[in-house]
Amino acid sequence: MLATTSRTLLRSSGRTAIQALVARGISSPVSSSIGIRSNSTTTKKIFPTSHFHKSHQVAHKSAVPIIDDHHIRGDYNSSSVIEGADACSKVGISNLGINGPSTIYKNQTFEELFQHEVANNEGQVAHAEFGDTFTVDTGKFTGRSPKDKWIVKNIGSESDANIDWGNVNQPTSPEVFDELYEKAVNHFNTLDKAYVFDGFCGANPNSQRKIRFVHEMAWQQHFVTNMFIRANDESDLDGFEPDFTVINACSQVDEDWERHGLNSEVAVVFNVEKKCAVIFGTWYGGENKKGIFSLMNYWLPMQGQFPMHCSANVGKAGDSALFFGLSGTGKTTLSADPHRALIGDDEHGWDDQGVFNFEGGCYAKTINLTEKTEPDIYRAVKKDAMLENVALKGDDNEPDYFDTSKTENGRVSYPIFHIDNYHEPQMAGHPKNIIFLSCDAFGVLPPIAKLTPEQAMYHFISGYTAKVAGTERGVTEPTATFSACFGAAFLTLHPTRYAELLKEKLEKHNNAQAWIVNSGWSGGAYGIGERMSIKTTRACVNYILDGKIEDTTWEKDPVFGWEIPASIPDVDSIVLHPKNTWPDASQYDEAEKKLANMYVDNFEKYRVGDVDYSQFGPKL
Repeated sequence: MLATTSRTLLRSSGRTAIQALVARGISSPVSSSIGIRSNSTTTKKIFPTSHFHKSHQVAHKSAVPIIDDHHIRGDYNSSSVIEGADACSKVGISNLGINGPSTIYKNQTFEELFQHEVANNEGQVAHAEFGDTFTVDTGKFTGRSPKDKWIVKNIGSESDANIDWGNVNQPTSPEVFDELYEKAVNHFNTLDKAYVFDGFCGANPNSQRKIRFVHEMAWQQHFVTNMFIRANDESDLDGFEPDFTVINACSQVDEDWERHGLNSEVAVVFNVEKKCAVIFGTWYGGENKKGIFSLMNYWLPMQGQFPMHCSANVGKAGDSALFFGLSGTGKTTLSADPHRALIGDDEHGWDDQGVFNFEGGCYAKTINLTEKTEPDIYRAVKKDAMLENVALKGDDNEPDYFDTSKTENGRVSYPIFHIDNYHEPQMAGHPKNIIFLSCDAFGVLPPIAKLTPEQAMYHFISGYTAKVAGTERGVTEPTATFSACFGAAFLTLHPTRYAELLKEKLEKHNNAQAWIVNSGWSGGAYGIGERMSIKTTRACVNYILDGKIEDTTWEKDPVFGWEIPASIPDVDSIVLHPKNTWPDASQYDEAEKKLANMYVDNFEKYRVGDVDYSQFGPKL
C-alpha cells in the first residue's frame, strides 16, 4: 500500500494540487524531518450505561456503534482498498460520475491514515506531550468562509419553501451547481486515487443520517473520521446508501465565480434535493463538518426534533446539561469536565427521549492550551488526533499553542474516546440545566445569571455574544454580534422555528433551568478590561451543575431583569457584579445602556407569533 501512496497524490495538468496552490501563492502543508514515537490510546467509562437512554442500547444497523472498555483505536476497522478499473463502481462513486481513480482508499484506519499522511507529505508530525500527532496547514483559510456558502434554490421544492433565504442561506441556481458539480467530478477523474469515507451523523437511530465524503487527501479523511460517527466494521456499512454526499475538491477554485454570481473563487455549495455538495478553494476542515450541521438543522425540525449548536455532558445521576454558544465561547472547554461524562462538544439534537450527539469527535481551539487550564483537551492531543494551523517549535516539532502568528483559530480534532470520561451511548435524558455562553465584548454581563423560562426564550432568540478572532474569515478581534439561537450561521430555517422547538421542550420537560454565563470581558470592554479566566467561568458552571447554587441568595438586575447570585465559592464577589469591576461606574452605565439598546433593536425583527418575548428583555 505504501508503495502506492508514496507516489504523487494529486495530479492535474502534470502538477500536484499542492504545487498548484503554491503557484497561486497559497501556502500548503510541507513536511520536515519526521520522527515517530509509539503511543497507545486507552478508554474508560465512569458511569454505567444502564443509567442512560436504556431503550437505545440495542444494535441498529444505522445506530451509533457503542464502545465498551475494550475498544481502542484499532477496533474501528471498516477499511478497504479497492483497486482496478472498476474501483469507483465497487465503492459506489461511479454513480456520481467519478470513474477515473483506479485506487480508492475507503474508511482507512487511524494507523493507515497516519501512514498515508506521512508518505504523502501532507504535513508534519508534532511531538505532543501525550503522543505524536499529525499537523496540517490549511493555507490562507484558517476558519470558515460564510460568505462563500451557498444553497441551491430549486424553485417549487420543499427546501425552497422552508429555507430562510438571505445572507446566511445565500441562494444560487441549479445551473451554477451543475457546472461546479461537473468541474469537481472532472477533477477527480484526473486523479489516480481518492479517499472515500462512509459514516454517520447523529447518534439517535430515529434521525441518523448516512454521509459520504469524497476527498483528495488522507488528512481530509482523517478529519471526518475524527468528527463523524465511525463504523466499527464493514458489517455496519452493509447496504450503505448515503443520504448526502460531499465532494471536496479543495485544491480547485471556481475561476468563473463572477459569472456565477458568487462571492469569490471559493465555493461551498449544497443542493438539498440532489443530496450533494461540492467544495472548492478552501482546505479548512471545519467546512466539512459545519456543512452537514446546517443540513441537520434543516432535516430534524421536519421530524419535530430540535437541533442545537451546543455541547453536552451528563452527571452520575443522569442530569444532563447543555452549553449553547458560538465558536470560542467555551463549549468544548466547559463540557470537558473530569466529574461528568462528555456527550459531545458542539452539535446535538433533543427529542422526546432526551439529547444526543451528532458527531463522533471533538474540534477544540488550541490557543493558549495548557494541561493546567484544560487538562482533558490537552491530553487528547495524541496519536489519532490532528492539529490544524498550530505552530511547531524546536527540533522536536513541539506544538506551541501560544504562537498565534498563523491564526488565533488553531484547532485540534480528535475522536471522542480521547476524552477518558466520555459517555459511550452518546445519548442521555432531558437536560436539567441549559447554559447560554456569551462572550461579552462590552464587559457588561455578569459571569453568571439565572433566567426565567420567558427570559430563556428571549436570550436564546437573541444569541448575544462576540465573534472570536480567527473563527471566521476576516474576524481579527472580538466583535459584538447577535447570532440567533447561538448559531445563526448554521440555521437553514427561520430562527423562530428553533425557538418554537425550544419552547416546546421546556414546557414538556419543565425541570430545565436556564442560565447566562459570560466567558467574555470584565472590568471594561475588549481592549480595556480583561477576559474572564477559565477558572472563574468553570467555578460558576460547577456551582450550577452540582446543585449548590439553589441555596444561594439572589439579587435582581434592574436593567436586564435576571438574577445574580450574592456569592459563589472560588469567585470574587466583586466580579459577580460587573459594575463593581469597572474603574468608572458611570462608564459602565453608559456601556450597559448601549448594550441594552442593541438587544432591543436586534429583537424587533422577532416580535412575531402568539407571545411577544421582547417584554422579557432589558428595560431602558
